[in-house]
Amino acid sequence: MTLESIVDTYGYVAVLLGTFLEGETILVLGGFAAHRGYLALPGVILAAFIGSLCGDQLFFFLGLRHSQAVLARRPAWKARADQANRLLERFRTPFILIFRFLYGLRTVSPFVIGMSSVPARQFIPLNAIGALVWAVVVGTGGYLFGSALEVVIGEVKRYEVEALLAIAIIGILVWISHFYRRRKRTTSSQSSQNS
Repeated sequence: MTLESIVDTYGYVAVLLGTFLEGETILVLGGFAAHRGYLALPGVILAAFIGSLCGDQLFFFLGLRHSQAVLARRPAWKARADQANRLLERFRTPFILIFRFLYGLRTVSPFVIGMSSVPARQFIPLNAIGALVWAVVVGTGGYLFGSALEVVIGEVKRYEVEALLAIAIIGILVWISHFYRRRKRTTSSQSSQNS
């Protein structure tokens, strides 16, 4: 099975599932694949929009209905939930529109919004607008990255596997770095509470 056939067969589904879970990296990869001609950019953006919208709606309704149970199972969310709540109280509508661009708060934000007094009838259209803007900006960013890479190194075809791997590795390293920083903060805040 070639790279082209894998991307052609699973590309849109991968973008949809990756963005449902939280996926700037997968969306950048999708935009890059669109630049290379394996996927269509409008299809990548549509898949990312649907995935992001559905994932954030799910977290909103979990916050609305099961907030205490979810927080009890995820104590590491407390500090981020508090930060998201402060931003929500201060910048309600702008925060709902841009939380996807706030790394580290993306997953917890719709959950916190569900716990708040924001009604579903207000969240749903703002969430849709935010999801669309995010999908267009990040997906187009991946596409433009492919264009820039072509300008810098010439024929991208020879290096496309390496470029895709580099994007994936960078995304994984950013996630690992963020995970360890968050874990360190949680550990230090727990030890200061125990003192």
